[in-house]
Amino acid sequence: MGCPAALPETYFPRRPEKSVLYETVAGHLETFLARQRERDRPIPRFVERELRKFLECGVAAGGFLRVHCDACGLDRVFPEEPVRQWVLSVPYPLRYRLANDASLVTAVARIFQRAVFASIRRRAGMRSLNRRARSGAVLFIQRFSDALNLDPHFHPR
Repeated sequence: MGCPAALPETYFPRRPEKSVLYETVAGHLETFLARQRERDRPIPRFVERELRKFLECGVAAGGFLRVHCDACGLDRVFPEEPVRQWVLSVPYPLRYRLANDASLVTAVARIFQRAVFASIRRRAGMRSLNRRARSGAVLFIQRFSDALNLDPHFHPR
């Protein structure tokens, strides 16, 4: 499979530090954490760690990697093929366990990915033991919903 015949795309770097969300988190994180400690209601370490990682994500000063095809110069990682998104949401009682147990998150992600791949093979009419059949995924673990409430869920693409 070769590269599509197309002109190289122009690269426009993201500037997350210019977004309202970034500016809000950066401007108020330390005060928020200090107030929560003063109230004897400290924020869980994993939440603080995620907020600090958010402030580093996509900022060019922290380094970056750009992937391209040497043959055509395109900056695409995914080929021009259909990509399906699957989402696994978990019941409320499990959300709190997942929020505090990284090994459980890893186990659930692996099980989910295996189930998705098995479903793809089954719908393609392949036997589940066919080891030559390969699927690929990029799995994103999202810890919060759009309302910023605790909602660990998984997005393989």
